[in-house]
Amino acid sequence: MADFQSIQQLISLEGKTAVITGAAAGMGAAIARRFQEAGANLLLIDVNQEGLDAFRAELAEKDGVRTFAFDLGDKAAIDDFWAGLGEESPDILVNNAGIYPFRDFLDTDEAFVRNVFDINLHAVYWMCQDFVRRRRQAKAGGTIVNIASIEAQLPFKEGLAHYTVGKAGVIALTRALARDYGKKGIRANVVLPGGILTEGAKAVAKDVWKHPGLIKDGYDFKQRLPLGRIGQPDEVARMVLVLASDLAAYVTGAVVPVDGGFLSA
Repeated sequence: MADFQSIQQLISLEGKTAVITGAAAGMGAAIARRFQEAGANLLLIDVNQEGLDAFRAELAEKDGVRTFAFDLGDKAAIDDFWAGLGEESPDILVNNAGIYPFRDFLDTDEAFVRNVFDINLHAVYWMCQDFVRRRRQAKAGGTIVNIASIEAQLPFKEGLAHYTVGKAGVIALTRALARDYGKKGIRANVVLPGGILTEGAKAVAKDVWKHPGLIKDGYDFKQRLPLGRIGQPDEVARMVLVLASDLAAYVTGAVVPVDGGFLSA
């Protein structure tokens, strides 16, 4: 076949530039490592400058890696990021950043909910808007991979209604973009991680005394998992790499769980 490509060619991101949010640790850092391995140049965003600096120092190749520290909950900061790129038009966008503070629905107030939505949903919306606009101006296709959560499809933990709603919005946004811009060569897919052992998850576990119900929730969650174990950040990163690469050239609008089988159990 004339158009046959090897696995190495299909998975390669050589010559492409990827924007990854929440990139200083956890799933974002794991995604960055895999993308770099596949040949991509990296634009890494996180609110934690110290964390970004430390992570960049760990990467095998420093050339082709740029870091940007700002709060994604601030639209003006998002606008400044894109303006600072000049006419550059990244090929791939991964919206990974997110927060999940626990709070009972009846105890949430406007400021709290707005902050969660600004980071978990609104930032994804604005990042996607700027990305799509640039790819359209460049008359080129592009790839978006958004990170939502299994909570958006099957709420499991109490005290996360605000988180669940925001992540459900990410799914809806992703599918709308796939519909609206597929014919322009832009693919958009969304990954739903399940229980993943990130730094954030470890921090919550250390403060389990603040949330006594977490011990039972954790036990019940693990018991439901067909694979019987919690996932690793790199296991999410591998799927994100597949969706960002030409291995998934005919995949758009997909909602892909990486959850050890939780949603099917």
